[in-house]
Amino acid sequence: MDSYSVFKQANSLVRQCGTRDPLRIAKEIGIKIYYEDAFTDLLGMYTFRWNHRMMFLNPKMDTRLRQMVAAHEIGHDCRHRDLAKGGALQEFVLFNMKDTTEYEANAFASHILLDSDQVYSLAREGYDVVQLSQMLGSNVNLMLIKLQELNHLDYHFKIPYTPDSRFFRNIKGSELPEEFIE
Repeated sequence: MDSYSVFKQANSLVRQCGTRDPLRIAKEIGIKIYYEDAFTDLLGMYTFRWNHRMMFLNPKMDTRLRQMVAAHEIGHDCRHRDLAKGGALQEFVLFNMKDTTEYEANAFASHILLDSDQVYSLAREGYDVVQLSQMLGSNVNLMLIKLQELNHLDYHFKIPYTPDSRFFRNIKGSELPEEFIE
């Protein structure tokens, strides 16, 4: 994976759209968003069919999780559109670190959602990964990916542990607590 290319492409998209809100970015770049009530265990999905770019989201997610899933799916649109072509919808799993395309979509999402200068500034002030995540409204695993990717760009963060590859796989849309459903 070319970390610099992912970083550059994600940040270019943020500048082009003037926002870090992935739902607004998706609409701005022409990805049609559908909310799929039939999703029970699936959080989100991206596909490219009939010359249309489509993102399907589980409507039971809270706002923060929806933002992460949408940013991840935009990563697939920008980096893996050719893989999403064909007769069957491609299912992508968040935080699957063993699959290069999934890791790349997660890295892309981290760059969309988390401003590098802000992360760097707060880290230099001494905040740890958990504090950074809380302050910036991020999931710890996504913050860890952001820090790992910034290290590939010659930053020098001490990363205390690697992201939990099962984190999002363990969140099932049908099991979201009532307070997470909007």
